Order: sequence, then C-alpha cells, then structure tokens
Amino acid sequence: MMGVPVPLSEEEIAARLGGLPGWEREGDAISRTYPIRYHAAVAAIVTIADRSRRVQHHADLDLRMESLRASITTHDAGYRLTVADFDLAARIDAIVAAHQALPLD
Repeated sequence: MMGVPVPLSEEEIAARLGGLPGWEREGDAISRTYPIRYHAAVAAIVTIADRSRRVQHHADLDLRMESLRASITTHDAGYRLTVADFDLAARIDAIVAAHQALPLD
C-alpha cells in the first residue's frame, strides 16, 4: 500500500537536480525544454503518457513546433517535489532521447 508522498528537503532537491542536466527548478516544480521536431515530439508524448500511466505519475507537457516542455510536481504532496518527480524526469529524458534518434521522414 502506498502512502502519501513525502516532499523532499531543499538539500535533497538540489542534489537530485544536479543529477539531471537540463532540468531547472521553477518554484515547486522542475521543468525542461527539449529541442525536438514536432512529429518526433508527438511520438515521444505517446510513450511518456504510457509510462506515466504505469508509474501513476504525470508531467504537464507543452508541445510546440520545434520543442517539447515537460513540467513535473507531485499533486498528492500538495504540489511539492518528491522522489517520484525526479524518477519521472529521468524516464522522460530517456524517452525523448530515443525519439530524437529515430528517423521519422
């Protein structure tokens, strides 16, 4: 049984953020903007959605013509940062990297 997610301390947030190049803190969320072609980003979003459903944690995604922005916080922890946010960020990094490498034309 899963309990209420525990918010991280400022020190824990800084340490985990240091291990995720490209991610930035924005208040009680972390975000990253990936330069990625539109159709590759759409394919990445489908995979991100599938993985998010499996881990029961979701990012806010903003699709643009030449970029994809992800923003993550833990709603169940009062919109604070938890371990789950950094785990999802690492998963998104891997998914986007894989889709950027795929030729879609």
